[in-house]
Amino acid sequence: MSLSRRSFVIERLRKERLLSLLAKGHRLDDRGLLDYRPVKIETNVIDKAEGSAKVDLGDTSVIAGVKVELDRPFKDTPDKGILIVNTEFLPFASPYIEPGPPDENAIELARVVDRGIRESGMVDLSKLAVKPGEQVYAIFADVDVLNIDGNLFDATSYAVVSALATAKIPEYEVDGDGTVKATGNIVQLPITTIPISITAAKIGDYIVFDPTEEEEAVIDTRLTIVFSEDNTLCAIQKGEPGSWTPDEIVNLIGEADGKAREIREIVKRSISP
Repeated sequence: MSLSRRSFVIERLRKERLLSLLAKGHRLDDRGLLDYRPVKIETNVIDKAEGSAKVDLGDTSVIAGVKVELDRPFKDTPDKGILIVNTEFLPFASPYIEPGPPDENAIELARVVDRGIRESGMVDLSKLAVKPGEQVYAIFADVDVLNIDGNLFDATSYAVVSALATAKIPEYEVDGDGTVKATGNIVQLPITTIPISITAAKIGDYIVFDPTEEEEAVIDTRLTIVFSEDNTLCAIQKGEPGSWTPDEIVNLIGEADGKAREIREIVKRSISP
């Protein structure tokens, strides 16, 4: 049997096993279909960063650090600061990761997390223009993936949100002659909400939250939903080629909203002084 044929057979058997368990309302790790693994968040874990957080979602582990500097604004938003999320998979995070520049998976991860945070308006970028058109704060949230066991979208989002929420930045002002200078004060980022990402996966006719790496290997499709603190749905991103019915999406949003409320409380406790 060829290697590709053997892999296909193994994948099919794995999916059949998962479907058999899901039909009974169980998963490989004994969770219910809509249960999350334990979420552990530690903040201020990087001394040289303006803000940082390490998140363990089950055995998935990521760390985020926030760095801030002054830069020229983008031409289409001269009166707003800059927010950029970058992700990198460290080679030891998984046997399947190879050294080198970020691949398409790392780029997709960064874009989905960035979009959820940006669309929620978590950071009020309009308050980060020191000298509109010339000098604004540029916020870089850099994420290292330490260990992969599924659902990187949520783990990474929780890490970046927690790092931003606890970030402290130097204050700048414009003096009488138009020069930008530091005041010597340290202030917090202008945070307006705590967005929470919830990721669901569809395996056959069954929907599960917080898929593990083994479950992700056989999913048909994936949906990541982000809610702001007033429970407004502010971003939704589909992944993988399968499809969702309108009824599935409506029901899923309702279930995800309740789960987002639970996880937001965990995040809030972790970022409290």
